[in-house]
Order: sequence, then structure tokens, then C-alpha cells
Amino acid sequence: MSVPTAAADQSVCAPLPVLGRDVTVPLVTGGEVTYAALDYAASAPALQRVWDDVAAYAPYYGSVHRGAGYLSQLSTDLFENARRTVAEFLDCRTGDQVVFTRSTTDSLNLLAAALPDGCEVFVFETEHHASLLPWRDARVTYLDAPDSPRRAVETLEHALAGRDPHGPALVCVTGASNVTGELWPVRELAAAAHAHGARIVLDAAQLAPHHPVSVRELDVDWVAFSGHKLYAPFGSGVLAGRSDWLREAEPYLAGGGASRTVTRRADGGVDVEWHDSAARHEAGSPNVIGAYAVASACKALTEAGFDTLIAREEQLIRTVREGLADVPEVRFLSLFGDAPRVGVLSFVVEGWNSSHFAAALSAEYGIGVRDGLFCAHPLVRTLLGSDPQSQGECGAPEAAPGEKSLNAIRVSFGAGTPDEHVERFVRAVRELVRDGARWSYRTEDGRCVPDTSDRA
Repeated sequence: MSVPTAAADQSVCAPLPVLGRDVTVPLVTGGEVTYAALDYAASAPALQRVWDDVAAYAPYYGSVHRGAGYLSQLSTDLFENARRTVAEFLDCRTGDQVVFTRSTTDSLNLLAAALPDGCEVFVFETEHHASLLPWRDARVTYLDAPDSPRRAVETLEHALAGRDPHGPALVCVTGASNVTGELWPVRELAAAAHAHGARIVLDAAQLAPHHPVSVRELDVDWVAFSGHKLYAPFGSGVLAGRSDWLREAEPYLAGGGASRTVTRRADGGVDVEWHDSAARHEAGSPNVIGAYAVASACKALTEAGFDTLIAREEQLIRTVREGLADVPEVRFLSLFGDAPRVGVLSFVVEGWNSSHFAAALSAEYGIGVRDGLFCAHPLVRTLLGSDPQSQGECGAPEAAPGEKSLNAIRVSFGAGTPDEHVERFVRAVRELVRDGARWSYRTEDGRCVPDTSDRA
């Protein structure tokens, strides 16, 4: 069974077509400009290819694993084919399971619920909260932020050295930081974990949209990522990897789809036989459109070629770094110095409140970035050397020269980013630092917004 799909883009030219590329937004100073979406690390726009594939399937939508009708059968085939596509994209091993979830956060909470009794968890303080927080029922060791990839491996080896190698243990690590964009030494960390009898899960939320992820080559036990960062923003995520802990755990959600048979007992209770496949943790009607969108994005990125995508993204990174290199007020944040990274860069501007600066980029230049602590509070505070405290009023400078900033600004981009958007960003930062904002701003509901109270 098959449904119409969008034709693959045979062009090797970048950027890849994405939704919203022609959207215009008003400027507070007057007129409109094409919106520069530079917050890919939060949610990437949908690839046009993904949108077209979903639109082509939509008339054929039916219940999955639930019906004998043609559309139900077709939707079931499409859902399971999406699972196989994701397994190929991740280069999974024979016997690995691909479980569709809602997001990276959902995937890691699922894995946390499947940990064997007595499992120890080791996680760096540098992780996104999705990786840092799910392990509430385990004994967790939080590792200090390393200052180099080599130190990261040494820190993990030291932490694992004293544990019982026969007891269950799990290491959780990011592939690319959502704050600095820096690539982590995943293969070396996996080797260290396995040498000490531990398993490892890779948070690939920021890595998978930018670099190929091979479960085999990295030798990780599980990998988690989100569709909405992989150009498939339809509420789906993936947890893929070894099946044994997942098969032995209680279902993540109890309900239809996870159960193979349910029978009443004589005493009035019920007996349940759960599936031991991925369905065990996919109770309820699955997000077939989300799964199909993820599979479509996997195909689109593979066909575009990661070598081409990486080369272009590295050029965009150079445009930002070199374009702001002679602006001393701008300080980029990093753990590893001038290390390889994906298209994610965070920085502070001396004398500026970060919320104020981000608001001015949006209101005066039509550029969307992120400001704050990026759901990685311990990491950002370590990089800034700041203590937890509230942000000041957006119209006032955040920190005087020589004082510490309280939060940061993040610019992020990817396969759909035009050169002009990044070049406009560099020009805007330089102009704001040199000339200041052209508008006044105020704090509203915790956000910095243009003050229009006394303006036409």
C-alpha cells in the first residue's frame, strides 16, 4: 500500500526549502522585513518536503493497528515503515527497538521509568534539563562541567571507577550542547561507560539535525531525539536502542495498544499480557502523522547529504564568529574553546540586558533568537559565573562593564537558513552595540517588549 509523496529535491543547493521562508514581519520602526528565524535549537521550521509528504498523506489518514479498512491498513503500514526508516537513519543494530514518543524529554523519561532496580545514573551538569532531570527514582551522580573533551572522558572514568561493575548503571550525555553547540566525544564516553559495565544513552536532540548519528559507530545503547528539532514539528520523538530494559519494564503508559490480551479474573480483577515490542510503550492511538513526518525528515536529510549540510553550516558559523570577532563587547560562551560545533552559538553583550538585546533584534531587525538560560540552567550559570537571581528590568543595562551577566542570547541555524539571515544578524549586532537601540522597551509579563505607549 502506498500514498502519494512529495518528489525528492534533487538539487544539492542549500538552503533546503522550509516553511516560513517568505514570511514577513512588521518592524517597530516602520515597514516589514522577511523574518530571519535563528532559533533552530528550540524548534526548527518544517522542511517543505516534510510538509508536502504530510499533506499528501492526510486524506488517507486512518486508525493505526485498529481497523480492517483500507485506510487503517495503509496508515498502519505507513507507521511501521516510518519506524524502519528511523532505524536506518540511526544505523540501529539488529534487535534494537524504535519507540515513537512525543519528544526527547518524553523519550528520556520513558527510559528513566525502565531502569532496573538499583540502577546508578551518571550525568554531567552541562546537560539540557531533558537529560538532567528525569532520573528521580535512581541514585544520580552529577558530574562537573569539563573544560575539554578529554577532561569529559577522564571525569566520567573517575566517577565510574569506584562502582560495582556488576550492578546496572547508565550514563546520559548530549551529542551537541544546546547552549554552546560544541560536539561531545560520544564514542570515547561510550567506550569508558562500557569498560566499567555501564550503558549509555545519547541525547541527540541537537546532534541529529546537523550530523549523522550511527548507533553502531558511536556504540551507544540508546539514542533520543525530537522531531520538532529535525524539521518535523508535529509532536513526535524517538527513543531507539537496546530492547531488554524496555521489554522488561512496566509499560510507560497503561492502555490500549500496549496490551496484547486482557482477561477478567474470578476475583474480579484483571490479568494483562503486555506486548514485548515497541508497542509496549506506545499505548493509545499513536501520532502517525508525527512519526511519518520524522521519517520524511530523515529521508530528506539523508538525500541532501550531511557532508554538504555540514560544510554549509560551518560557513555560517564562520560568518558569525568572524563578523563579530572585532566587537569586544560580544563574548561567546564555550566549554571547550575553539572546538567543532553545530550551528548553535550563545553569547553575552557587555553592558546589555540579554532580554533587551534579543527584543531589539526582533522588533528592529525582524530576527528571532532566544535569550535566557535555555533549559540548561546549571551550564549557563557555570559559563557566566553567575549565581541564580532574577533578571532586571529590560530597559536597564543588565551588567555594567566588568560585572557578570545573568543570562545569555542564543543564535542557532541549520539546513534551511539563508545566508542573508545570518549576515543580517551580524550587521544588527554590530549596529546595536555601536549605536544602541532605536526604540524604548519595557517589561511585560516577564518579557522585554517595545514600549508603544507614547508612540504612534
